[in-house]
Amino acid sequence: MPRTIIVTSALPYANGSIHLGHMVEHIQTDIWVRHQRMNGQTVHYICADDTHGTPVMLAASQQGITPEQMIEKARQEHMKDFAGFFIDHDLYYSTHTPETEHYAKDIYTRLKNAGLIAVRSIEQLFDPEKSMFLPDRFIKGECPRCHAKDQYGDNCEVCGASYTPTELINPVSAISGATPIKKTSEHYFFKLKECENFLREWTHSGTIPEEAANKLNEWFKSGLTDWDISRDKPYFGFEIPDAPGKYFYVWLDAPIGYIGTFKKLADTKGLDFEQYWKKDTDTELYHFIGKDILYFHSLFWPAMLHAANLRTPTKLFVHGFLTVNGQKMSKSRGSFITAQSYLKHLNAEYLRYYFAAKMNSSMDDIDLNLDDFMNRVNSDLVGKFINIASRTSGFITKRFDGKLALQFDETALPIIERLYAEATHIKELYEEREFAKAIREIMALADLANQYVDQQKPWDLAKDESRLATLHQVSSSCIEMFRCLSIYLKPVLPKLIQQIEVFLKLSPLSWKHLDKKYALTAHEILPYHHLIARIDTKQIEALVDESKNNLTEKKNQQAQYAALSETIGIDDFSKIDLRVAKILDAVEIPEADKLLKLTLDLGFEQRTVFAGIKSQYQIDQLIGRLTVMVANLAPRKMRFGESQGMVLAAGDGNSIYLLSPDSGAKPGMKIK
Repeated sequence: MPRTIIVTSALPYANGSIHLGHMVEHIQTDIWVRHQRMNGQTVHYICADDTHGTPVMLAASQQGITPEQMIEKARQEHMKDFAGFFIDHDLYYSTHTPETEHYAKDIYTRLKNAGLIAVRSIEQLFDPEKSMFLPDRFIKGECPRCHAKDQYGDNCEVCGASYTPTELINPVSAISGATPIKKTSEHYFFKLKECENFLREWTHSGTIPEEAANKLNEWFKSGLTDWDISRDKPYFGFEIPDAPGKYFYVWLDAPIGYIGTFKKLADTKGLDFEQYWKKDTDTELYHFIGKDILYFHSLFWPAMLHAANLRTPTKLFVHGFLTVNGQKMSKSRGSFITAQSYLKHLNAEYLRYYFAAKMNSSMDDIDLNLDDFMNRVNSDLVGKFINIASRTSGFITKRFDGKLALQFDETALPIIERLYAEATHIKELYEEREFAKAIREIMALADLANQYVDQQKPWDLAKDESRLATLHQVSSSCIEMFRCLSIYLKPVLPKLIQQIEVFLKLSPLSWKHLDKKYALTAHEILPYHHLIARIDTKQIEALVDESKNNLTEKKNQQAQYAALSETIGIDDFSKIDLRVAKILDAVEIPEADKLLKLTLDLGFEQRTVFAGIKSQYQIDQLIGRLTVMVANLAPRKMRFGESQGMVLAAGDGNSIYLLSPDSGAKPGMKIK
């Protein structure tokens, strides 16, 4: 019977770019989702940006924009990155939405009505230099459990322990470097301890990996504690009902973002939202997460759902971290690689394939060895898989008008039958997320196909006119083998297989097509065109170099933003006459790389100004726009004419942006 499934990947934080560590999880999730869809299941794959918290608030302030502007910019960037790797979300949303706010407050109210919310005063760490309570992630110190150094104030990345910031040993403010002091504040708590019986049963019911359940046993032994779900203002998030100045801690509303995102999808698609989230539902819910957030997803999240009388996850799929060349990702070594940097140099499906060849259902870390990556892609995808079609399809086109034979070569039948027969086993490996085993099985089948090509030598058959019928059957048999292998690899290589479907003139392939009744006999195909290329060492070197350069550029930008000009007095500033101006016309100057000639309307007169903004703006983006100019700047004679002022812009050395007044301003208005 067809299944109905919700699948989520963990929510990337809005204060940062997508890197290859994120792609481990999203590629793993996407492969599993595509496998399910090929098997006829109904799958809703959702994700969103995790947007709340002090880091976003502070970062937006530093950039001179609102948190809302910042998180939307990040969401657009993240969506582009994921699309570049062919991650097929049904909806990529945000946690800062009306839907998530509604369900955060609704679940909180249910917990409160169930007597599971406590309010009490606590001591918090306070930055005396910045005059603010310090969020957990802005406090660092020594873990009180394992004594690892330089750990955050909410949980230890070494031993996985969760604790309160005041338990840290030798805490330091990550904002100012000051030693925090303790101050009292009223906070709201979720009584996690009262859910212990449920959690013990749930975590040992097959919902999480056994190794994860064993880890949770350690936390049960040490004792579950009430969970602080509130934060003091200033804070970017949702305000707690009937608690002015108190906000939900990001880890309360972040997982509720799964619900809010699905609500948005349900409203868009006309789905029955309640049917998916009610307590006794026959729909399935799977979360793909990293082992660093196991604590939140396996304790707090199911406890909240259970206490709020909602369905709990069917299973958590937990993976390890990504290392590069056997070491933690490093910016200085060029191994901290962003999705954008990778896509500039390499085919996204090469990484999808390599990760799949490394992935299993355990929590073990995955290593991206760049030499092995290049060799495996070149050997498996180019040398084994694509090689089958590139070596044989030309004979079909040139000798047989693109039409396959009526029947296969008899000596090929055992291989073709095996390709059909392995479907059940390989589908099971995909289902269990044993992708590495699946890839090994698929490449073993590809080896058989290539051995067949080598044994039959179609290039020799083509030289003998009396053996053309055999050539036709041999080449057609190879195309059938290639078709079967394409089905096996489709969850991993969706774009490439889509191109192959066009080449073979087939409708979208699914698991059911691994059957002899769908065999390609007496079928017409298109001429073969180049599908993929080998990775060159220079591409890897360029990727590493760019990752190193990105670090240098970031440091330069930080230095630029930090370096203020020499101070001036109010009398100096009062000499500058800043006016609102309307751009009437903009003309390119062929002899100049950066300059545009602007005609500006000051209300009482028109001016000509040359501005170095050519690289940033198209002409049609400028005409009619309001900007700000220095109206009393002495005219300057230039090779292209006289510049009668200066427009104001901001830049970081790479980009430049015109300053614009708010709507309602009129040409000639003086800036005060």
